[in-house]
Amino acid sequence: MDRIDVFCESVGQMVACAPGESLMDLSKRVETGCKFPVVAALVDNMLKELSFKIYTSHTVQFLDYTHSDGRRTYNRSLSMVLQKAVVDLFPEYQLFLEYNLPNGLYGVLRKKGEDKSSEPITLKAEHVQAIKARMSEIIAEDFPIVKTKTLNSQACEIFERNGQLQKGRLVSNMEKFFVSVYSIDGYSDTFYGPMLERTSQIDVFDLIPYSGGFCLQSPSMSNPLQVAGYKYQDKLSSVFKENSRWCAILGANGISAVNQAIRIGRAKDMIAIAEALHERKYAEIADKIYQRRDSVKLVLIAGPSSSGKTTTSKRIALQCKVLGLNPKVIAMDDYFVDREHTPRDEKGEYDFESIYAMDLDFLGKQLNDLFQGKEVELPKFDFIQGKRVSSGVFMKLQESDVLIMEGIHALNPELTKHIESEKVFRVYASALTTLSIDENNAISTADTRMLRRMVRDNLTRGIVPEQTILRWQSVRAGEEKNIFPYQENADVMFNSSILFELPLLKYYAEPLLKKIPPLSKAYAESVRMLKFLSLVLPLDPADVAHIPPTSVMREFIGGSTFTY
Repeated sequence: MDRIDVFCESVGQMVACAPGESLMDLSKRVETGCKFPVVAALVDNMLKELSFKIYTSHTVQFLDYTHSDGRRTYNRSLSMVLQKAVVDLFPEYQLFLEYNLPNGLYGVLRKKGEDKSSEPITLKAEHVQAIKARMSEIIAEDFPIVKTKTLNSQACEIFERNGQLQKGRLVSNMEKFFVSVYSIDGYSDTFYGPMLERTSQIDVFDLIPYSGGFCLQSPSMSNPLQVAGYKYQDKLSSVFKENSRWCAILGANGISAVNQAIRIGRAKDMIAIAEALHERKYAEIADKIYQRRDSVKLVLIAGPSSSGKTTTSKRIALQCKVLGLNPKVIAMDDYFVDREHTPRDEKGEYDFESIYAMDLDFLGKQLNDLFQGKEVELPKFDFIQGKRVSSGVFMKLQESDVLIMEGIHALNPELTKHIESEKVFRVYASALTTLSIDENNAISTADTRMLRRMVRDNLTRGIVPEQTILRWQSVRAGEEKNIFPYQENADVMFNSSILFELPLLKYYAEPLLKKIPPLSKAYAESVRMLKFLSLVLPLDPADVAHIPPTSVMREFIGGSTFTY
């Protein structure tokens, strides 16, 4: 065979290839459809590295950094360059990428052979600068990133030499004979997904001192030619650090530790402890509201999709009742403007996620009337007619009453511009996981939330997993615009992540993901999530039964005592 026909989606036609031609070579002679440099490709809806060689007919879609899979490929490779730089400069220490931050990853160094239960060393600015400079040198030297299939046992020996005890335990328990190991100039590691071909393809990054460690900053999603930048968020960072310390105290230093707890029959203990921590946090939030009871009349709860906002609002309400307060719930969705007055986006379509899709003046007037002891008729929005209608429901606040509202705009100052600030208590809820895959592979909080949403959508809304996946990027874009910029406005942050949720979500999500067909545009993402979940042991049904009916996870898997 002297030629192979490949359907290139960017040009919408077949392209002739020589047998054994790489995707990288193909990308240099065809129109890729990418605005920025190509970093990966979807081959028959499967994510592939540019080193992939063509021997049979395929469909090919080239990806740049603006695509989520392209972004992950770039950032994995960037993480490996960081790891290589640390090994070169500080061979007695081990890199830990602890958790995701907005537009970056938080990392620290610990002595080789230690885990997350030990205190990291404190890095000075000059140490961080030295690591950054070495990364730039590695990139400039244009090293190939070489992929080899390595026997599981031999791969584990590599990780042991690296001081990566978590990774070694995790890989050794994989039901795989071979593991993909990547190498840069003699340093070898694994990263659970495709990588770039050469270090010179990493041309945009930054490494800045951050909270005793550093923040590895990636290119901006909207403009990959520049670093996204990072504004220090004290409250968010504190929540991450608190959760990280708590996981370390429990010995939950990574997926392998959670798997081991399940393996030896400690799942029920893990569930009980995690739920007790949540109960304590809900009570602490209610205590803070109670301490300001003379002034606070409105509790606002915001958070991204599938963060558990509704359960959080209900659990806080219960704890407020324990303290003698009387919470009353107002639905934010009933304050939409009539559809004809809804703002439109750049495509000319209704932008229901804009804060100006809400009647802010009317909301402010009603709230102030309530605070002044007046009786008001609560609105009801008819989504079929697209109009606000009379509800016939009246409300008047008593001395011990406190209003609770939850929604995506709850922390936006524009929402409460008509209300005195001392009357408002703001809560930000999100699933801010600090559980990691291993030492240098953090778990994306967005991935965890997508699994939550997928399970809930399928269970309660009749939405198939494929639809959830395909909608997710637009959901994330809305969060970036309407939620994340205001999270530091919160009086308190609640972390709804819970130690056992990945084993729980695997039990429900894995069968759903396996139903997505190869021809679907969601197939590559389903494969990625299945590979991720393959690292996790599922909870036994008998253990699932021990999750209390008030748990935040019941919002997604069903069986809650609350009405949603």
